[in-house]
Amino acid sequence: MESYSGAGGVPAPLAIVACIGMTILYVAILYSPTLILRLPPPSSFKTFMIRRFICAGISTVVSLVVCAFILPIKRWNMSYLLSAYGIRLHHTWEAVVFPLCLTSLTYIGSFILKILSIWSSWAEHGDRQIDISFHGLKSGLQNLINWMVSAVYDISVWRMYIVAPLTEELVFRACMISLLLCGGFKAYTVILLSPVLFSLAHLNHLLEYYMQQNTSLLKASMVVGFQLGYTVIFGSYASFLFVRTGHIAAPLVSHMFCNTMGLPAFFSRRTWLVSVGFVAGAISFVYLLFPLTSPALYNDRTDNCECWHTYCYWT
Repeated sequence: MESYSGAGGVPAPLAIVACIGMTILYVAILYSPTLILRLPPPSSFKTFMIRRFICAGISTVVSLVVCAFILPIKRWNMSYLLSAYGIRLHHTWEAVVFPLCLTSLTYIGSFILKILSIWSSWAEHGDRQIDISFHGLKSGLQNLINWMVSAVYDISVWRMYIVAPLTEELVFRACMISLLLCGGFKAYTVILLSPVLFSLAHLNHLLEYYMQQNTSLLKASMVVGFQLGYTVIFGSYASFLFVRTGHIAAPLVSHMFCNTMGLPAFFSRRTWLVSVGFVAGAISFVYLLFPLTSPALYNDRTDNCECWHTYCYWT
């Protein structure tokens, strides 16, 4: 691994040890309620998830505080500290819209497949007329409101689309990447290194899947191994977004979007259009990757950066 000796004011070994410690804490604390606090088993899945939300929140706060004391913070004010983690309000819409559009290019095949499914559903029920009367519109609006309310109270929705992306991006991107950059590691090294820790943090799924699904160890290893490979790829992409933009919103919205969409569809027996769409989207993604993540789009200045931001030197 290449690093600039003393370039950022944080010893490289300290940065690595801190990142490994954050990874262990993020996973180990999930099991503390039963193993350490000796709390009774959760009475429901909702209780189980709420416990995990609290544990993930505690580990995230601890990581942010520890990181703040290790980083060479020059001015102890909230705005300056948050900027070290890429948390800022200016250029927020760019950090949301551009990475979201870029990420969605890899899902063109999925969009085509979804459109075809909707079209097929309409064709099967072509004799049904759309009720555009007052009562019909009112009923449709009520169904939408009921769906939104049910989503708000669905604990799995909070897990997949809120808590997991937020805590993981703060710990594995905002904290770890800042430490590694200030430890003097080159940007490309950080982009490849931090996702490994991000992926290893999902190894606990192997034991959980093996025990809960009552399946063979080999099958569980294959399923989790595939997931680990996907998390490494996504982790590299999310790290790239954070390093290039210096804005935590960029990897965060991409993380939420990918959790919503799942794996991109690149093949379907129904039509070859899915594969064509996937290839076209992938080519567009590669072509627009650097233009849509240009540091100048997300920052008023691209000079005189602190050590946790490298967009000054990556134009």
